[in-house]
Amino acid sequence: MPNEQLYRELQNLERKIQLVLNENKRLKEDLYRIKDERNELKAKLERQQTNIDNFQNQIKISKIANSMIVSEEESAMLKHEIEGYIREIDNCIAHLAEK
Repeated sequence: MPNEQLYRELQNLERKIQLVLNENKRLKEDLYRIKDERNELKAKLERQQTNIDNFQNQIKISKIANSMIVSEEESAMLKHEIEGYIREIDNCIAHLAEK
C-alpha cells in the first residue's frame, strides 16, 4: 500500500514537472517572438526617423531657396535642381539602409 501511494505521488510529480517544462517552453517561444517583433519595430522606427530627417532637410532647403531673391525663372530652375539633389540623396540613403 505505501508503495502504491508513493508511486501515485511520483506520477503526480512527474506530471507537474512536465506541465512546468511545457509552460517554460511556451514562454521561451513567446520571448523569442517578442524579441523579433521588438527588433522589427526598432528597424521601422529608424526608417521612419530617417524619413522625418529627410523631410525636415527638404523643408529647410525649400525655405532657403524661397528666401533667395532671384527671378521667378531662376527660382523655378534652382528649386528643380535642389529637388533633384534631394532625390539623389534619398536614393543614396535608401541604398545604405538596405546594406
